Amino acid sequence: MDYLEIVNEAVGTLAINKMRTGLAILGIVIGIASVIALISLGQATQQEIQNQIQSLGANLLTVSPGSLNKGAVQTGAGGAQTLTLADAQAIATSPQITDIQNVSPEYSRRAQVITGKTNTNTQVVGATSAYAPVHEISIASGTFITQSDVDGMRKVAVVGPQVVSDLFSSNPDPIGKSIRVNNVSLMIIGVTVSKGGTGFMNQDDIVYVPLSTAQKELFGTDYLSSIALEAKSPDLMIDAENQIGYLLLARHKLKDPSQADFTIFSQQDILNTATSATATFTTLLSGIAAISLLVGGIGIMNIMLVTVTERTREIGLRKALGAKKRTIIIQFLTESIILTFIGGLVGMGLGIVISLVISHVASVPFVISPNAVLLAIGVSAGIGILFGWYPARRASNLQPIEALRYE
Repeated sequence: MDYLEIVNEAVGTLAINKMRTGLAILGIVIGIASVIALISLGQATQQEIQNQIQSLGANLLTVSPGSLNKGAVQTGAGGAQTLTLADAQAIATSPQITDIQNVSPEYSRRAQVITGKTNTNTQVVGATSAYAPVHEISIASGTFITQSDVDGMRKVAVVGPQVVSDLFSSNPDPIGKSIRVNNVSLMIIGVTVSKGGTGFMNQDDIVYVPLSTAQKELFGTDYLSSIALEAKSPDLMIDAENQIGYLLLARHKLKDPSQADFTIFSQQDILNTATSATATFTTLLSGIAAISLLVGGIGIMNIMLVTVTERTREIGLRKALGAKKRTIIIQFLTESIILTFIGGLVGMGLGIVISLVISHVASVPFVISPNAVLLAIGVSAGIGILFGWYPARRASNLQPIEALRYE
């Protein structure tokens, strides 16, 4: 059996009816391109979320207040007012805490920030000088908040690039300018380096003020919304978490850890949760795209069944001249595999182009998984065999005499 001759004949047969061949290939192209593009979108989203979480700081642990009971209603974690500046100071100075190198007490709340006739709603964070190293904040111009700013309850602010864009679009240098938060005037002393992000994870859309100013002047509180801590190394994260937990239980006079009025979670906990969510999202997208592949495969089977019907007399003549069933099966399977292989290659290229466009428009990383490409090629070949087998077998089972009589 001359396989090269079979391939040449299959190509020639498919070229006879270009419109029908093109439509059959189109179904596979759309299916493969959809799978690659949607998997790429899911993985790019996952990578972007990971980048944003990692940009919050290295070896990061965060202590948040526990839930708050209001009658029969229990708020979520962070609703209580159980963390104080004294807790943060105890963590920083306790001899029991040996695996932490920076402690950042924080109070944050969204607020309207105004300058002149322009305003924006953004996150206002009360911070100390430890905030910058813990969260890996760099300054593009000016200075960050210092301990003397906190001690003196100075009315100063450090703003992110997005805040500058929203409030000072005509003047990109806001140093020395004033903004108002809750009718308190603050002078801008610094602008942070852009870290990117969107929505509530936008690290560029934040106004930093001295912690004491935020608590006493802006919001009138005496508690913290969180305490961020930097472990000395990734290997010490669990030990550090245990040390902090035991210290706070003792300070809050709690013996049962299950009754803790605070929650400690690590950067890895957040990353694992986000990764799990985006993996589910990617799987969902892939499942939707797989439907396109199924439809494309059914389209190829229909085309091949029509081809068998049209070439019934040709099949009968071949069998009458001694062609074996195996030869007939290979002939039609070859045509089916060529259709899906060409569709797979074109779909792969189209999927990569679509992924590149999506990454540019959505400002997410361009991620193409080799596994997705190999899967696309493998699936296209599998579809050719799977959906081409029945028409090929049907052709091989035709009786020569009946096939020659077919009109």
